Amino acid sequence: MQPVQKAATDDILAEGAFLRLASPKVWARRLVSGPLVIVLVLGFSGMAAFGFAPGFTPEPHPTTTLERTLPLPSVLPQIDGLSDLPYWREERVQRGDTVGNVLIRAGMRDSQAMTFLLSDAQARPLYKLRPGRALRVALNGEGQLQELRFLVSETEFFSIVRDGDTLRAGTTVPEREVRREQRAGEIQSSLFGAADAAGIPDAVTVEMANVLGGDINFYHDLRKGDRFSVLYERVYVEGELVNSGRILAAEFINGGIEYSAYWWQSADGKSSYYNAKGESSKKAFLRTPLEFSRVSSNFSPGRLHPVFKTKRAHTGTDFAAPTGTPVRAASDGTVDFVGTQGGYGKLVILRHAGKITTYYGHLSRFAGGLKKGDRVAQGTVIAYVGQTGWATGPHLHYEFRVANVPRDPLKMVMPPAAPIAAKDKKAFEGSVASTRILLQMARETPVQKVASFN
Repeated sequence: MQPVQKAATDDILAEGAFLRLASPKVWARRLVSGPLVIVLVLGFSGMAAFGFAPGFTPEPHPTTTLERTLPLPSVLPQIDGLSDLPYWREERVQRGDTVGNVLIRAGMRDSQAMTFLLSDAQARPLYKLRPGRALRVALNGEGQLQELRFLVSETEFFSIVRDGDTLRAGTTVPEREVRREQRAGEIQSSLFGAADAAGIPDAVTVEMANVLGGDINFYHDLRKGDRFSVLYERVYVEGELVNSGRILAAEFINGGIEYSAYWWQSADGKSSYYNAKGESSKKAFLRTPLEFSRVSSNFSPGRLHPVFKTKRAHTGTDFAAPTGTPVRAASDGTVDFVGTQGGYGKLVILRHAGKITTYYGHLSRFAGGLKKGDRVAQGTVIAYVGQTGWATGPHLHYEFRVANVPRDPLKMVMPPAAPIAAKDKKAFEGSVASTRILLQMARETPVQKVASFN
């Protein structure tokens, strides 16, 4: 009641000021006609309606405070055994956590359960704690464990259930839920900067660069204002995100030219990416043998050698990357050399069709079991980045040779792989039409801006 009374008092004060300023005729009209007449009279009289007359002080009006005690409603009925009903609590694993830390934080006070977790072999999967993962526990009113649920991995779900005085642990294969997301971005500073601003996971960004890497040189060709949209899968288990799945479609406008890639799986189970015309997005050769890196030294007829400090030809392209970064075969081929060779350090040479060979130098180690004569498929991990041979830092030295003549792989036009089969063309075009609607929706969503070029 008090707030209403105060508002009424304020109205009286304002009205009192007006009535003292107005003529008796206006005062009478105020009582009869209400606020509309006041506005009209003030408009014609030219009086100021939003202030008091000089020297005027409004008389104080008495106020009254009313207090009333209200009975509290009954929230819960009295139920026998209510304290024994379990309640669920979720805790996120933090860096440095132990199982005990997480369960104590969740409110568990159960020495039997703690002993079981520490000593029983069935509970071992629980020790695969990873920061960020959720541990869910059901406790009764006394903090005794009734049930525990924990997602160990995308393919392993761990649980503990109390049955009287017995605790039973077990693992199952969880059900996966695959959701689709579509996002769009605009290049302002870098591909990863634009993808982060659009909320696209790094794994999806890397895969998009791989899928479109046969058409777009992501090291040299990106321009401010380039736009892209992508449709991809995300995998959830028990409502928890566990993985970013494959890209289903991607469109990229680079320098005003649109490039696209659509995932398609034929009836016989073979899958690949194709552009809107059904031409393969996959090239006969990967433009770069690393998933995504930066060029630290280009192909050049003459450069200052970092070790010998003399000018000499650089017959390959160097990609800076941390030691241990996987190196992929640029195309299907046969292993021609595995070992150590002069300034290359640890080296792999692959022989391909058309008198083409590719060199991978300064490696830290080779893929397990790799030997001369092995057949490898495009994209297969053959070795790992290192700093062996004549190298001043960890990087991959990559050479592309035709009839033993070095060529610049970043400037060569790579031949495409086979187009989509004629029998699949109609079904593929129908799939592309529906997918493009989703990408259009993503493009029409406002794009977040990121820092501009320096």
